[in-house]
Amino acid sequence: MTVEVELDILRDKFRELVTGNEKISDELINMIIQRKRSLEVDFHDILMFDKTLADLVIERPKQVLPEADKVVREIVEEKDPETARQLKRFYFRVRNPPLAVPLRKLRSEYIGRLIKIEGIVTRQTPPKHFLYKALYRCTQCGYEIELMQELERHVEPPAKCPRCGASKSFTLVTELSQYIDWQKVIIQERPEDLPPGQLPRSIEAVLLDDLVDTVKPGDIVALSGIVDLTLSELKKGRPPIVTSYVQGVHVETMNKELVEEITKEDEQKILEISRRPDVRELIVRSIAPSIYGYEEVKEAVACLLFGGNEIVYPDGVRVRGDVNILLIGDPGTAKSQLLKFVAKIAPRAVYTTGKGSSAAGLTAAVVRDKLTGEFYLEAGALVLADKGVAVIDEIDKMDAKDRVALHEAMEQNTVSISKAGIVATLNARAAVLAAANPAFGRYLPNRTVAENIDLPVSLLSRFDLIFVIRDEPREEFDSAVAGHILDLHSGKTPEAFRDVLRPDFLRKYIMYARRYVRPLLSEEAKERIKAFYLEMRRRYQGPGTAIAITARQLEALIRLTTAEAKMRLSPIATAEDAERAIRLYLAFLKSVGIDIESGAIDIDAIITGVPASRREAYIKVVELLKKMEEAEKGPVKIDKLKAEAEKLGIPPAEVQRIVDLLIRNGEAYTPRPGYIKRVT
Repeated sequence: MTVEVELDILRDKFRELVTGNEKISDELINMIIQRKRSLEVDFHDILMFDKTLADLVIERPKQVLPEADKVVREIVEEKDPETARQLKRFYFRVRNPPLAVPLRKLRSEYIGRLIKIEGIVTRQTPPKHFLYKALYRCTQCGYEIELMQELERHVEPPAKCPRCGASKSFTLVTELSQYIDWQKVIIQERPEDLPPGQLPRSIEAVLLDDLVDTVKPGDIVALSGIVDLTLSELKKGRPPIVTSYVQGVHVETMNKELVEEITKEDEQKILEISRRPDVRELIVRSIAPSIYGYEEVKEAVACLLFGGNEIVYPDGVRVRGDVNILLIGDPGTAKSQLLKFVAKIAPRAVYTTGKGSSAAGLTAAVVRDKLTGEFYLEAGALVLADKGVAVIDEIDKMDAKDRVALHEAMEQNTVSISKAGIVATLNARAAVLAAANPAFGRYLPNRTVAENIDLPVSLLSRFDLIFVIRDEPREEFDSAVAGHILDLHSGKTPEAFRDVLRPDFLRKYIMYARRYVRPLLSEEAKERIKAFYLEMRRRYQGPGTAIAITARQLEALIRLTTAEAKMRLSPIATAEDAERAIRLYLAFLKSVGIDIESGAIDIDAIITGVPASRREAYIKVVELLKKMEEAEKGPVKIDKLKAEAEKLGIPPAEVQRIVDLLIRNGEAYTPRPGYIKRVT
């Protein structure tokens, strides 16, 4: 049987499939109405129709799919000649082929076959144009010849004119040649599929025509495509080694949270557990049960995992629903263990450490393409953690200039970048869980939080909750911790593991809650939060006294209340949820928001780094510094500043503290040792 006859039979089969299957013919009518070029067909439908055809689609897609494309065009021409004339090209796109290959397992046996890969898009090139039908004209006699070009091969005009025999006389007629839009994307393994300690693998995929710009960096995609080779790499004098790429046939963006499927049995079990009266205690117990104690911290972490509701006000202002938490702890208090556990259990998480991250690595980098020399964006950790959790350990070890990148991501949930002619805003709707060590090695209770931690106050104020984990010898607690750790090491099951949810099930529970539950505040909950807010505001007795709470904390309370309700999968947040949120919030205020000297709760201790009792002294020292700078016409000697301040009744130690704070906040600097100058 000749190839032509075989192709005719093949086309007849495809025609029978498209016209005979009701689902596919409806899809075709839809495609014509929406003026699309692609007819999407599920592989399962081809298999049910004819197994031989299905095998051919998998084994020889390069020969088979162009025939199917022709059939789609013919049928569209019969049904709607006008659309066929305007759109010219049509495609038969196969989704969900059975060969789902992990990127790590992509080997030469798959070359030329139709496979499915899943991964995260890390970068893409701008759309370009692929010359697929080149028209050459002989400069001597005007003879024209049309040649089809192949992707990833060199373009070579015919060597000799068949009419007049002139050699090297052909030139490309650009306006009469035909082009298809072309784009290359890099697909990388998802962070959760990565074996520990391995570098993520990635593959290039080429998208043509209507697939161009259907995905963007940061998306998780399922791509059906043909594995092909870059033959343009075969050059004289070079070893015959070529790289593979995937030519996209069908691409779809998977919902960022639908990484794992929740089965019917899972759903029943989730709903059953949510009806337990102690469901919240159970969830809190299930978070890192190998770490003893820290119930309040674990409950806060549970709130972070479940998250609040993202709200868009009628005027278009977006308010984040993610809860951000900072843990400050003495060395050896299991902070990193807790962070690692969260990174493992969150439906989507990216774990990074402060020392190993740069601003570009956290947000987005502008990278230059080796091949074309063009600039493009590469998504960083916060963008990859979109709709998930960004876990940052040792946040205090980050360079100050890199830390600024976090400000926008934490409050606005976006990352803006303008470099090398690229101006872009990317989504980074991630909850941030960070840990830091105290600046002096251990947390000093007689100093404010801003002094204890090497972070600017502008960043501290973006955390909804800050917990100080202190390592103080307490006999009863120490004995319990020692017993717990020794049990773990001797292979016994400690008490903490008796009634807990397994990590993989807890992950599904969190996913289910995040996907389907959006609790609304009940009237009682609203009243309770309002009463607490007003009571805390009432403590303000005029200028010079402490402010206990601001509107930013009010929003944090609402987020926490919503998250507490989500843990029960409840559509309504009750007064009890609000109570629990307030309890967590008070625990945070007691640990860090207390003015050390007056003992009053003072949110300014976190927001501005200057508690009320010191604000007076702070203002006086800044004023004095300003006057002395004007008198000296330059930097002021710190000892001289201390002497002058002592006359105003401010002790030298306090002056030194204020000088340190000014330098740390970037309001002053030391031009030479022993001198200080304000930044004007």
